[in-house]
Amino acid sequence: MSSSFLERIVAHKRRELANRRAEVSETALERLAADAPASRLSAGSPRHAAARPEGADVRTDPAGGQAAGAAAPAPASLDLFSPDHLGVMAEVKRASPSRGAIALDMDAVDQARGYVEGKADAISVLTDEEFYRGSLDDLRAIRAAVSTPVMRKDFILDRYGLLEARAAGADLVLLIVAVLGRVGLPRLMRETAELGMVALVETYTQADAELALEAGASLIGVNNRDLRTFDVSLETTERLAPLLAPHATVVSLSGIHTADDARRVVAAGARAVLVGEALVRAPDPAGFIRELRAVPVAPRAPGHGRPSPPTPRFTEDSLHAERFPSPARGRGVGGEG
Repeated sequence: MSSSFLERIVAHKRRELANRRAEVSETALERLAADAPASRLSAGSPRHAAARPEGADVRTDPAGGQAAGAAAPAPASLDLFSPDHLGVMAEVKRASPSRGAIALDMDAVDQARGYVEGKADAISVLTDEEFYRGSLDDLRAIRAAVSTPVMRKDFILDRYGLLEARAAGADLVLLIVAVLGRVGLPRLMRETAELGMVALVETYTQADAELALEAGASLIGVNNRDLRTFDVSLETTERLAPLLAPHATVVSLSGIHTADDARRVVAAGARAVLVGEALVRAPDPAGFIRELRAVPVAPRAPGHGRPSPPTPRFTEDSLHAERFPSPARGRGVGGEG
């Protein structure tokens, strides 16, 4: 049986990671991450402080970072999206394995500025070079040019990828359940928070969704694109969002091309969308973002996204029907979990 797109990508990322480690040690990268501008979503940031309950105590050092010995900062996903409109994560995307070249000559900073004009809530920057023609240089340049939170979107395998993200200025990172598995996911979520960033945890199946909730994810993406085949269907969000929405903020990823698409996933329980190709191809990206933001969302329930009692497990029958047939499912790529 031929390997899936995801397996081929992860195999390449492992080779790439080995080369990057040979160029820059993890110790050196730790120093670069520590010297990077503070995350816009970390405890103590203006955005996070505005959403913090009155009287909450967050200790910081004189430089504005987390004080030594303080608990890891709580994820700030609660205040990433306004309750008054549909959240929009706008993606800078030059190419993809499924679509090929989209906009290879794109100026990443100019594209991001258009997203800011439309009042995107966050900017997703693809940093994979081989398959998506992005780079960490794109992320650095965009972070320096705009004040909107920026996410590193890549196939992150371990702490080294998180340190690269933080050193480049990322405020959020994408963590993929199908890549990290039961053991890797909670560890990288914890390390993401310790670095002051927010994790968007990507799911595709009910098994993924269960692992995300077990790990305590408060910001969960539902990828409408099957990473094994790259087929896209909004039915994935329609299937998973009702299960996730009572416990986390749901972001629908991929396949959003119109406001009607956005209304469809909102009806299922999504509170935000991540849009890439449609924005890159749009003649007026800012106008399209404004159109998406105008899609009505239901009022958020009190306490939504805050720590809650243990999440009920899905039924074994439903999980069995959704699990990947590949050996990676349940063990994580690379044998974790």
